[in-house]
Amino acid sequence: MKINDTTGTTRSSLAPVERIIRKAGADRVSEGAGIELARVLEDYGIDVSREAITLAKHAGRTTVKDEDIRLAVARIKKS
Repeated sequence: MKINDTTGTTRSSLAPVERIIRKAGADRVSEGAGIELARVLEDYGIDVSREAITLAKHAGRTTVKDEDIRLAVARIKKS
């Protein structure tokens, strides 16, 4: 298992990200492209999660539900 020192990602953890790029139509995917998309997706996921946590707290819950995630995504898209 190859570990990338700068991102902490492993070659096996990049496979799903590279699969996304291939589903979008790429024939080949560089390791750098996989690493960069993984970074972007993680950043976006953190933003969505923070918004979902805010929504759950507003509803008086400590548990984040799927509906919080969906609403968080919709709210982020609007901004």
